[in-house]
Amino acid sequence: MNPIGTRILLVEDETPMRRFLRTALSAREFEVIETTNIREARLSVTAHPPEIILLDLGLPDGDGIAFTHEVRAWSQVPIIVLSARGREEDKVLALDAGADDYLTKPFGVNELLARIRVALRHAGQLQAGMSHETVLKIGPLHLNPERREVRMHDQIVALTPIEYRLLWHLARNAGRVLTHQQILKTIWGPHYTHQTHTLRVFMAQLRRKIEPDPAHPQLLMTEMGVGYRMRDDG
Repeated sequence: MNPIGTRILLVEDETPMRRFLRTALSAREFEVIETTNIREARLSVTAHPPEIILLDLGLPDGDGIAFTHEVRAWSQVPIIVLSARGREEDKVLALDAGADDYLTKPFGVNELLARIRVALRHAGQLQAGMSHETVLKIGPLHLNPERREVRMHDQIVALTPIEYRLLWHLARNAGRVLTHQQILKTIWGPHYTHQTHTLRVFMAQLRRKIEPDPAHPQLLMTEMGVGYRMRDDG
């Protein structure tokens, strides 16, 4: 998606970081709206609806995770968390609250831009009402849901029904981190959200069928202690 004119709501109370992000994003023709706390962010997100939110977690008047819950109650606008909190628990909490991605400070501009592109592309797919008849293509991997057919380097890959649903879910969210709980709830149901061993078993099976070298995956990436991500370099 072309970022020119894309409106970004930046929620960040640290002045040096806010200036750095404003300069980097404005130079690439994003429209940046700056806020320094949750109260300002609440006003801005309704008065000037953004196409993406960049959100710090530690804010002077509250926590960014609570704000994520608030926004997700009525909007699917992409939210990328930018935080100095690097603990796995914080990442899981933010992603389970509805954040689309999580970057730990410090980070590079190119990495942030890549995450923004993925989040905007995924949002565009949702808005377009991406149907189950859409063929997904991610590098050498092609999924045709109408035929329930999976090809890798144009060779058909035989998958079980659960393996197929798991791969489809990851592919539809390519580039996004999905937590263990999110995946388990979607594929197995709400009563299986603690069955992480089951998920690991099926991911191992998928890698053996999809990856040329399952020990060094190129598509099905592990986010240690958090979940999984289907690689998407676009």
